[in-house]
Amino acid sequence: MRKILITGGSGFIGSHLTDRLLANGDQVLVIDNYQTGRKDNLTPHPNLKIIEGSIADVKLVNQSFDDFKPEMVVHAAAAYKDPNNWIEDVNTNILGTIHVVEAAKRNEVKRFIYFQTSLCYGLKPLEQPITLKHPLFSGDYPGGSSYAISKTSGEQYIELSGLEFLSFRLANAYGPRNISGPLPTFFQRLTTGKACFVMDTRRDFIYIDDLVAVVLGALDGKGEKGYYHIATGADYSIKELFDATIKSLGISLEKEVEVRPRGEDDVFTILIDPAKTEAHFNWKAKTALEYGVDQAIKYYQKFGIEQTFTHLKKMD
Repeated sequence: MRKILITGGSGFIGSHLTDRLLANGDQVLVIDNYQTGRKDNLTPHPNLKIIEGSIADVKLVNQSFDDFKPEMVVHAAAAYKDPNNWIEDVNTNILGTIHVVEAAKRNEVKRFIYFQTSLCYGLKPLEQPITLKHPLFSGDYPGGSSYAISKTSGEQYIELSGLEFLSFRLANAYGPRNISGPLPTFFQRLTTGKACFVMDTRRDFIYIDDLVAVVLGALDGKGEKGYYHIATGADYSIKELFDATIKSLGISLEKEVEVRPRGEDDVFTILIDPAKTEAHFNWKAKTALEYGVDQAIKYYQKFGIEQTFTHLKKMD
């Protein structure tokens, strides 16, 4: 039985990973403040302990690590719900990460897993698809958002720590329990009679089961210290995602959905190259977009959505 600590373990990615680890017989400690995670994402289990609190609280982090003594850490906690709340982003994504890193070093964890945004490459990438050799924050809008800046700073502190780490730079993850980004927003608006629009952008959408498969491999010892992309290697327009949502809901619109130009803090496409991950993990994303959307919609219909989040500034 392995002991694995997951920050943000009641969130979208963290809760799916927690479920899989518990099913495999591991012992899991979750730290979550429920800012974007949901309590009903996790089911009580004898091998699961949940601590409610923020990783910005250094005493809570240190006590959690020292009591549990994890062998490995998955750092999934992140602040992104308010693009204008820079202080919260810094407190969680930078200072919180430092707290987790220092506690992990003190407890001599064997492996440290981090989730990074592919927005670390900036809003005007120099190549498509983006390889791991691409410089960070290139282009005319180097950071783009507080979320991207703070997540990237956290990643650099992890590298500085000397820990055995794997940082997974992610395509747009989606699926059941996801409450950020366009898909849950489409569902919420379409099912409450509100008007919808789509941005003139494209994204690589990675289904949660495909993503978790890589992380489980990393916890089993696959991969090497450093950076990886988790992506399908193909991008879709947001309009295509919207059409898949309409199809899953079984509804038709009287007129075509409005397509709007992107904001200055958004990027036209984020297409990252998963070749290294495919080779090192003997893995390839296999979930079709329509299937993944349909699974997400079934979850939304069963559990509902009270609020959705985005790291982008809101547009009228």
